Amino acid sequence: MKKTIQDINQKIKAGKAIVLTAEEVTRLVMAGEEPTAQDVDVITTGTCGIMSGTAALFHIPVAEPGSFKKARKITLNGVPGFPGPCPNEWLGSVDLMVYGTSHSITDPQYGGGFLFKDLLRGEEIEIEVEDVEGNTIKSTASLDDFGTAQMIGTRFAFKNYTAFTNPGEDSVSSIFNAINMEGPFKGISFSGCGELNPLQNDPQLNSMHKGDRLLINNGEGLFIDTGTRSTPEKPNMMITADMKDMDPHYLGGFRTGAGPEVYNSVATAIPILDEEILQRTFIKNEDIILPIADVRGRHSVLSQTNYGVWRDVDERPTYEREMCQKCSTCLVEERCPTHAFQDQELNRVRCFGCGMCAYSCPFGTFQMKRGNVTMDWEGQEKELEVCCRQSDIKRAREIARELKTRIEKGTFLLNPL
Repeated sequence: MKKTIQDINQKIKAGKAIVLTAEEVTRLVMAGEEPTAQDVDVITTGTCGIMSGTAALFHIPVAEPGSFKKARKITLNGVPGFPGPCPNEWLGSVDLMVYGTSHSITDPQYGGGFLFKDLLRGEEIEIEVEDVEGNTIKSTASLDDFGTAQMIGTRFAFKNYTAFTNPGEDSVSSIFNAINMEGPFKGISFSGCGELNPLQNDPQLNSMHKGDRLLINNGEGLFIDTGTRSTPEKPNMMITADMKDMDPHYLGGFRTGAGPEVYNSVATAIPILDEEILQRTFIKNEDIILPIADVRGRHSVLSQTNYGVWRDVDERPTYEREMCQKCSTCLVEERCPTHAFQDQELNRVRCFGCGMCAYSCPFGTFQMKRGNVTMDWEGQEKELEVCCRQSDIKRAREIARELKTRIEKGTFLLNPL
């Protein structure tokens, strides 16, 4: 008999719901087991990676009411915001939007993603406003001072993505690698969390409806609709959540060859109402196509591989400090996208697991199994090492497990249809 969401919610409230992550159910199938819809009530999914379609709507007190008419320009820690749409005349406060992809006007290595993380960590930020009369107003504030801090994801959680390499001789500046991508075929970067990805397990969004609850950076959010550039073949989600409920561990800035970007983490719950829904979650990495595109044009697909690139690799690097040569210019510190390596110290909390450290250090100070990809190119087989992962499988697993735990504890219910 087909289950209903109400049936599953009753089991959740009673603490009897059977919940698995998408990886866990795939492992069961790979081990030869055949779970049925009667064995499982909910599958949780997760992803973490660069999500350029990130914006925040803020309402910030700046000065005493009556001190300026309205803002014409505003920066937060040097990151430009866009005042409005409400003018807030003579209120001393500003409504504004800040893009996660905006770059600081004072520090080219700092951007919206780093700003959002600093805010969630409770840090006080510097605010500078230019009003319509040309006056400058400076102040400071922390997230607790903000009246509103709402994240809007215009294009989140693509159904996996694309890999990139450079077949040319000249290096290429791109957001799709942590540094200018060297060529020819010096490495490959990729995004997407494979079999754990939310839309890979529900590609037609059969289990996701407007207003459904999910996790964004560990805070509860809402699914609004499909996002910009979403297509039936490559869907993505438009979602929103209160930033004050988020955990800074799950979002932040990520430096690329074309400047700072922003990463986020998303988890969804799939109610297992029937066998068809469950069987869609059986997909494994090796069955998911990963196109390989030319980073110089992005749209030119050179070859393809699959998300088996996540199989038998390390989530994080090992750091052999005694092997460090103390170079006058440390390539790892210079290139680390999240500033996780500084002053010969590896901050494992900040680490994204991208692999750039192991790719960059010529002395083997960092070791990390990052995987290799074999591709056909003009009749030749080429073996490419992964130089940069722009998705973090560790954080994706963590947020999928977090959602599983909340459901098991009865603190996260599914939206009724």
